[in-house]
Amino acid sequence: METDCNPMELSNNTGFEGDSDYRDFEGTDVKDMRLEAEAVVNDVLFAVSNMFVSKTLPCAEDVAYINVETRERNRYCLELTEAGLRVVAYDFDQTDDRLQTPYHETVYSLLDSLSPAYREVFGNALLQRLEALKKDSQS
Repeated sequence: METDCNPMELSNNTGFEGDSDYRDFEGTDVKDMRLEAEAVVNDVLFAVSNMFVSKTLPCAEDVAYINVETRERNRYCLELTEAGLRVVAYDFDQTDDRLQTPYHETVYSLLDSLSPAYREVFGNALLQRLEALKKDSQS
């Protein structure tokens, strides 16, 4: 199952606007990429074991790095750019220039290709949300 939607209705407010880690980025493109990475994490954290924006690897105007551990306990470092997301290493806070992995337009597509457990959890969450909408519409 490949999907480009989030079954959870999450707020667009990530809660990081007042965080001191982000004040240094005000007025620059770096803030946007870091905030985009935080939004990616917030969208799918419920369906993986661990996920967070790397504080070790540098953010630049056009790139941010996200560490993710799947429910199968596999670790990845993801690169987020305008081209999409791709695996750049098989451990946290690493990059391997020899690794040539494809870009995915969405985090959902990338995780769907990496983790059967993600696919199951995401599918179940989507089903629960659809059932709730059906129940609401029948009321």
